[in-house]
Amino acid sequence: MKGIILAGGSGTRLYPLTMVTSKQLLPIYDKPMIYYPLSVLMSAGIRDILIISTPQDTPRFKELLKDGSQFGVNLTYAVQPSPDGLAQAFIIGEEFIGDDTVAMVLGDNIFAGHGLKKRLKAAVENAESGKGATVFGYYVDDPERFGIVEFNNEGKAVSIEEKPAQPKSNYCVTGLYFYDNKVVEYAKNLKPSARGELEITDLNRIYLEKGTLNVELLGQGFTWLDTGTHESLVEATNFVKTVETHQHRKIACLEEIAYLNGWINKDDVLKVYEVLKKNQYGQYLKDVLDGKYVDKLHEQLSTFS
Repeated sequence: MKGIILAGGSGTRLYPLTMVTSKQLLPIYDKPMIYYPLSVLMSAGIRDILIISTPQDTPRFKELLKDGSQFGVNLTYAVQPSPDGLAQAFIIGEEFIGDDTVAMVLGDNIFAGHGLKKRLKAAVENAESGKGATVFGYYVDDPERFGIVEFNNEGKAVSIEEKPAQPKSNYCVTGLYFYDNKVVEYAKNLKPSARGELEITDLNRIYLEKGTLNVELLGQGFTWLDTGTHESLVEATNFVKTVETHQHRKIACLEEIAYLNGWINKDDVLKVYEVLKKNQYGQYLKDVLDGKYVDKLHEQLSTFS
């Protein structure tokens, strides 16, 4: 399976913070925001990843993440000239996807929770076995701001509506999607919405109408954060700091995930440690190498990624 991180957009809701940099390069506690969605794809076992961003921000992501080899992944980059909708990512990434299945995560989304890796692996298997698409639902108090899923009495998804005036449930579709290869064809046949965008909700609706959309609900024990406002940036930073302080382990430590996945070795991690050893991120990597967290981490690899 291939992976896509959509890290475009103008970030106007975060002005003046994003007037000279990408939203996805802003810090969430001790890491750039893009580390968090990248960790999700890595936890799902995905190593070929395309980062799509704006013409001005793409060089900044290349400078930060390079080719991804330090994380045991293969990163490539593409430009979205203008924000014409989330579903456009599959058209931009058509050549990258090729004949493969694909997962996409939005660059400003953070996922955490015990057992998340198992959910991610199941979504990969669902797509690769020809069963269609998987999206993740999450309870929100302001459903009029999101794409909302309606369920029947058996708990089966029966409709998806983008930013409804009269929401039929409080479960939104989060910014993490797993698709079979048909997604490229479906995206190319989409018509722009009233706001001129190729809507991801319209894409998901195609799968729903064909009976091949699996909606996995992230219930108690899971956290999903969409860091698109100043308030949510602070909330995300406080959440990560609290978890890392009390759980004594990091969220979205890419070197840790790669090391425990067997994608990089001890020497690779030590090189990063030498650069970062004066701060707590570097010390954490040394603790991982020393086996301080190994037993627990092998049981719960990337639990909070």
